[in-house]
Amino acid sequence: MFTALGSLLAPAQPSRRVGALVALVGLALSTLIIYPLAHVAPVVSLGVVYLPAVLVVSIIWGLWFGAATALVAAAAFNYFHLPPVGRFTLSNPSNWVALVTFFVVALIASSLAEVVRTRTREAQERRVEADLAAEMARLLLQGSSFDASLKTAAARLSQTLEIGSAAITMDAVEGDERTVAFPLRDAAARIGTLLVASDASEATLRRIQERIVPSLEALLSAALEREELLGSTVETAALRRADTIKTALLRAVSHDLRSPLTAIAAAGDAIGSPTVTEDERSELASVIQEETARLARLVENLLDLSRLEAGAAEPHRSWTSIDELIRACVQDAGGPDSYNLAIDADIPLLSIDPVQMERALVNVLENARRYSGGHPVSVRARAVRQLGGEAGDRVIIRIVDRGPGIPPAQLERVFEPFYRAGQGADHRGSGLGLAIARGFAEANDGTLHVESLPGQGATFVFEFRLRDEDGGGVEALEGEPAGASGPQP
Repeated sequence: MFTALGSLLAPAQPSRRVGALVALVGLALSTLIIYPLAHVAPVVSLGVVYLPAVLVVSIIWGLWFGAATALVAAAAFNYFHLPPVGRFTLSNPSNWVALVTFFVVALIASSLAEVVRTRTREAQERRVEADLAAEMARLLLQGSSFDASLKTAAARLSQTLEIGSAAITMDAVEGDERTVAFPLRDAAARIGTLLVASDASEATLRRIQERIVPSLEALLSAALEREELLGSTVETAALRRADTIKTALLRAVSHDLRSPLTAIAAAGDAIGSPTVTEDERSELASVIQEETARLARLVENLLDLSRLEAGAAEPHRSWTSIDELIRACVQDAGGPDSYNLAIDADIPLLSIDPVQMERALVNVLENARRYSGGHPVSVRARAVRQLGGEAGDRVIIRIVDRGPGIPPAQLERVFEPFYRAGQGADHRGSGLGLAIARGFAEANDGTLHVESLPGQGATFVFEFRLRDEDGGGVEALEGEPAGASGPQP
């Protein structure tokens, strides 16, 4: 019943021709129904039979249409049922009272129906506006792109209000012959403009001005404040990160740079002493060379990190053999005796910066050797074709140590600058090697991640996607998808 009543009270009215037809049919049926009822009840009391038809017409087609129907019903009641029948005159004064009472009751019923209809229409409009405000709040306050959110919100507004077009701009724009401009303000400040098509009805424009614009102003004000807060948050985070890096850099300069400099200075003072033997002099010279190389690596790492942080590490690509690159890196990272190599012969050439990738691989190899407890480090390199298409073709390099492993909470932290996990007495690194390795891998369109379980060693995985221009063949390995762990030495 309530569903039927809601459909009768819907804002959209059927055509007036349909209303006239419904009124005539309803009045005709009511007139016919009164004839049999006149045998069981006084005729003057049967005017209520016309009320259902009058109410239906009033509810659906409005007050004035209902009033006209009530007038026609009163005339039909007088002509067909009140004596003298067949004439528009009344012989009994009491019949005048009955007829006037019927008309007044019908008119009041029509008025009440119109009030209910108006309230229903306003309630539906308010509900639509509330849904629209909620949708625009979601778009403007949660969207990642503010400009894109404005366009989507304007399109949603246009669709909801059934107008030709709508646009929301943050500029002060005036209307023209095609658009009507509604200024959007935050207090006295102009924060934007709502533009709607000029062919919208006066009622729609008034509705926009009175109910849509205030809510849109509040949402835009909140969205702008959110954008400002997000900008401040990002800036604060960047400043905090810069401060952290600066603090870590100062710590590195104060400790990691001082240690080799102290050793070099001490060895330099001692090597010139006349009491030093030739063997001791040779040992001191080795110390100077070792500490100088250590100092040079630290300075290079600091310079590499600064370039990566500034986004200035642009790779100089050339076609590079992965086999030759790995063997050169192994030679620089302690020699082949410290590593077990398994490199497929048919790995394609990669378009990468060989200098950057050599630095990245050497850093990871030295890190793995440092934590491998004297055991050889396994290095496995192969090309893998992902089933399902060329988009999955990869070159994968896995470097596996047999050390204590990395706890899950530290798997990403080990790539942070200056972060040192599980420092021991023999650990003299600066905490920059893995951060630089990942930075250079990503600069060359690759990735670097680590897989580990505590007590079971760690596997550092380089992955490079093969593109159409990369040379050579790719081995199709159905049982080994890209990124799988567990390399074999």
